[in-house]
Amino acid sequence: MRAPTNYAGPRRKMPKKTSTSQSKASNLAQAPSDVAQLLRKKGNTMYSVSASDTLLTVVEMLRSQRIGAVLVVSAEGELEGILSERDVVRKLADVGGDVREQLVHQLMTRDVKTCSPSDHLLDVLQVMTDGRFRHMPVVENDKLIGIVTIGDVVNHRLRELEHETISMKQMIVG
Repeated sequence: MRAPTNYAGPRRKMPKKTSTSQSKASNLAQAPSDVAQLLRKKGNTMYSVSASDTLLTVVEMLRSQRIGAVLVVSAEGELEGILSERDVVRKLADVGGDVREQLVHQLMTRDVKTCSPSDHLLDVLQVMTDGRFRHMPVVENDKLIGIVTIGDVVNHRLRELEHETISMKQMIVG
């Protein structure tokens, strides 16, 4: 017995629709997400220390708050640096032994890359990926207003993609 060459069923003529309330453009039209959108959903909670604090203070804060980095700010609230888990681990590997009494200013990153609320999330993600860091403070008018992580950006983008997928399915179904 010979197998059929085409498994497609008979086709019937579908009436041509002259108008529709949906289009790909209207369903998917969305401005690129920016940092402000992410902060509205996430909140702007930040954890900070001073440059004269010890690493013990930082490590305890990282553990108790379940975060990966703290901002280093002056008494006036100005960003002076950032200190991450990676920084602590590197210092421990370099020095060995007890580093708990080391001061934050001895190991913080001083040249901190920042973003603004109007920056597009994909641009922020690219900067973090290229720079190989996971935390970026958000600054507006020289004032620290929040922090975003690479995880925040990726999760936000995944939610956007899920929304786009649902919109496409609704458009296809009608």
